[in-house]
Amino acid sequence: MKEKIIVALTGNPNSGKTTVFNALTGAHQHVGNYPGVTVEKKEGVCTHKGYEITFVDLPGTYSLTAYSVEEVVARNFIIDEHPDVVVDIVDSSNLERNLYLATQLMEMRVPLVLAFNMADIVEQRGIEFDNDKLSGFFKAPIVPTVGNKGKGMDELLDVIVETAQSPGPGSDHILHYGEEVEQELSKIEKLVGREHELVNKYGSRWLALKLLEQDKDILDKGHSEDVIEAVAKSVEYLTGMVGDEPQIIIAERRYGFISGACEESVKSSIETRHTRSDITDKIILNRVLGLPIFAGLMYLVFKLTFWIGDPLMGWIEGLFEWLAGAITGLWPEGADSVLQSLLVDGIIGGVGGVIVFLPNILLLFLAIAILEDTGYMARAAFIMDRIMHKIGLHGKSFIPMLIGFGCSIPAIMATRVLENRRNRLTTIMVVPLMSCGARLPIYALIIPAFFAPRWHGFMLWLIYMIGIVLAIICAKLLRVTLFKGETTPFVMELPPYRIPTIKGIVIHMWERAWLYMKKAGTIILAISIILWAATSYPKPSERFLVGLDEEQAQEIELTHSIAGRVGKAFEPVIRPLGFDWRVGTALIGALGAKEVFVAQMGIVHSLGEADEASEVLRAKLQAEYSPLVGFCIMLFTLISAPCVATLAICRRETNSWGWAMFQFFGLTATAYVITLIVYQVGSLIMT
Repeated sequence: MKEKIIVALTGNPNSGKTTVFNALTGAHQHVGNYPGVTVEKKEGVCTHKGYEITFVDLPGTYSLTAYSVEEVVARNFIIDEHPDVVVDIVDSSNLERNLYLATQLMEMRVPLVLAFNMADIVEQRGIEFDNDKLSGFFKAPIVPTVGNKGKGMDELLDVIVETAQSPGPGSDHILHYGEEVEQELSKIEKLVGREHELVNKYGSRWLALKLLEQDKDILDKGHSEDVIEAVAKSVEYLTGMVGDEPQIIIAERRYGFISGACEESVKSSIETRHTRSDITDKIILNRVLGLPIFAGLMYLVFKLTFWIGDPLMGWIEGLFEWLAGAITGLWPEGADSVLQSLLVDGIIGGVGGVIVFLPNILLLFLAIAILEDTGYMARAAFIMDRIMHKIGLHGKSFIPMLIGFGCSIPAIMATRVLENRRNRLTTIMVVPLMSCGARLPIYALIIPAFFAPRWHGFMLWLIYMIGIVLAIICAKLLRVTLFKGETTPFVMELPPYRIPTIKGIVIHMWERAWLYMKKAGTIILAISIILWAATSYPKPSERFLVGLDEEQAQEIELTHSIAGRVGKAFEPVIRPLGFDWRVGTALIGALGAKEVFVAQMGIVHSLGEADEASEVLRAKLQAEYSPLVGFCIMLFTLISAPCVATLAICRRETNSWGWAMFQFFGLTATAYVITLIVYQVGSLIMT
């Protein structure tokens, strides 16, 4: 039986932690959430020298002070779960900044291993480390690694096993914070010594240190009045003596320790040279060129999505054509079977009509994964920071918006990185305006139906850009009305450019694509069946169908069904937008999941088989609607209320049905007004 080791993997954002995690665990990963919070929990397993090693990928943080939910989650896991080893992934090309987290881990007296990642970049820059000296300073073994090439992984596993076998006592007295701070720490430590339960869990010095740093999570642990009063006096005394609050003094001392350790053990060339990242950033982040480069890259992504995706879609259509034909062949020719109609028209026609767009989804997510892993996405947020600051937000708010290109649900969850509640609420409200992957099937249906191939990439780029511009405008309006207040300061760290690993890209792409597939197999399947029933029942009396050809009969059946009646009832409301009852019926279905719009349009146009839905449906749309109406459909589905799942996550993240309903009805009203203007003005121009 294998012995088990639990390893907590921690590190700064952009330190390569996820790359190392993927290199160590490969496909043996499990994703969930930490109990009670919306922070993602990743676990992976590998075996080494007879040990089963479970890696818990903690949220990336710069420190372990309770300023954000990620820091609290990471710290609480280490304290409460007592992992056998804590591995701190350090970006060794940015050593002093990254070692700050290591000082805090050292103070926690945990069995610590330092993985000095990106060792190849350090070597290219002519920097040498005396790892023995650094290891002595931090009381932790150091392993050089190159995560994106898988180098150093075996050595890291060896050290993890050794550390787990003999973790050692560590030390919480390595850092000396100066006489004034140490005196106050001593006073607080004596008082908290009486709080036996907390001391047993945290240790008296660490507890005193956190109290002096005014750590809110530790302050709320129910201390005695003596302790709270003593902490307040110490804070007041140190602030008066030094001129800064204790947390600033303590942080400066930690950086002083790091600086001294690096001075003793790091050697580099005397000549200061610009790195390739610096040179590239002069172009990428240029005030004039930055935005056009960003827009150009997005255009290239969308162009390639169609160019490569279209042939692959044809293969999938062929597969569903064969499947529908095989199922139809199980019934006698001309037989009218409810089960056959459910399987072919409802399930295959519904789910198949969405799965056919999987190549486009995969290609879009692949492109986003490449841009993220190369380090460009952080630059995109930096570029947008200038614009975001003008609307009362900052570049950090743009990160959830970028995630929104994949799915609004994780994008809304990603707003937890924003400390300011006004910024967070504003970002949550506008995230659905970023075209999620669920809308891509709608665009992939409409654009080829109404626009020549040379315009496909441009139209897709245009609709995405409209979403970005609208998000910026809406955010500005919200910040000057409902969410007035100053923007919190933010310093953005730009990671070095890297060549992404194939494994990392595939994992990131597949995680997002799998969410789409799960929706197709659950939510979309359920909605497709419901919509099939709604478009099939109730059946009109046979006397209404006498003497009609097949197409006329289908029209009567549809208008008589539940979906047809609802669509007809809404038609006067949406007619000014250029929409008829069929579009209205499909829009109702899209409330469950945006992708359902495609399947529903096939159903209301009496096109059952998924293999024919794509080409025949586009021909139907071309015959019945103008390119202006096609564009308005894309515009309305871009801006209008998000899917029900997004509504639920909005309620959970804001802890208010009021804000969720505000988002739902606010976006729908905005979509109606903008689409109305575009259609009416466009109609006047075209007449």
